[in-house]
Amino acid sequence: MPQTVRIPQPAGKAAVLSKALIRAAAQLDLSQAKLAQVLGVSTATVSRLFAGSYLLSPEKKEWDFAVLLIRLFRSLDAIVGGATEDARRWLDSKNHALADCKPVDLITTTEGLVRVVNYLDARRAVV
Repeated sequence: MPQTVRIPQPAGKAAVLSKALIRAAAQLDLSQAKLAQVLGVSTATVSRLFAGSYLLSPEKKEWDFAVLLIRLFRSLDAIVGGATEDARRWLDSKNHALADCKPVDLITTTEGLVRVVNYLDARRAVV
C-alpha cells in the first residue's frame, strides 16, 4: 500500500498577520491591554490572539490597525537598525515633531496611529 505524503499547506494570511502582530508587539514591549486599545478589541480577544485561539479577520477593522502597527514596527526597526531598546525608548519618549506627545500614547487612536506611521515613513525615506 503506497504511503500518502502530506505536504504542509502555506499559512493563511490571517495566521501570518496574527503572528507578525504578536512579534511586533513583543518587540515594542506593548502590553496586551495597550495592543487591545490599538486594535479596538477587548483584552480578552488579544489574550486569545496570543494564545493562538483567535486569528485576525480581514473583514474587521482590527486587520487594518494590525497592518499599520506592523508597518510602524518595520519602519522604526529600520531606523534604529534593529536595536530593540532604542525602538522601545523612542516609542515611550516625547517627540517634538508629534506635538511633544509620546508615540505610544498616540497609537491608541486611528488618527494618532496613522500620524506616527506617516512620520516614521517620512523619516525612513530621508536621503
